[in-house]
Amino acid sequence: MRTMKGTILVLAVMLLAAGPALADKYSDTVSLFKNAGQSASFFGKSYGYAVFPTIGKAGLGIGGAHGEGRVYEQGKYVGDTKMTQLSIGWQAGAEGYSQIIFFQDKRSFDEFTSGNFEFGANVSAVVITAAASGTATTTGSTATASGGKKDAKTAGKYEKGTAIFIISKGGLMYEASVSGQKFSYKPLAKK
Repeated sequence: MRTMKGTILVLAVMLLAAGPALADKYSDTVSLFKNAGQSASFFGKSYGYAVFPTIGKAGLGIGGAHGEGRVYEQGKYVGDTKMTQLSIGWQAGAEGYSQIIFFQDKRSFDEFTSGNFEFGANVSAVVITAAASGTATTTGSTATASGGKKDAKTAGKYEKGTAIFIISKGGLMYEASVSGQKFSYKPLAKK
């Protein structure tokens, strides 16, 4: 009996200690983006942002991605968001990445937080982690590479009021598909 009480006490302490560690994943991810190339300058010139510590993506013919995040308005945590993505096309593999979406002004922020928000398949994001990618089309081929998390040289800009940056966490995904990201938003409960 005494051993069981001791075990329960140890488990309770571990759970309490894990709480702050889980909460830190958002601040840790924000810190990565603040120290990763040009994305750092967006913190000072954006109205708000949504940050996703981990988005998991996988596919084999049909693919999907999902991630949970937090939304900040002028630096203050105001709500939670979820991202889902469905993709159809040639794809195989799995990968994980962190993503941040900056909102240029109140209008773009309000558009995102008004309910369901969606990016079309043609929206681009700046990848700011050590990675290389290439594409081949009927009009030619291209290849790109970026530096590490702390020294990435990026060229992000606002498009229709938003700017998106991604930090790759790992995995391998071959893809030539059509997809878009859909977001839901839930404001914090008022006290």
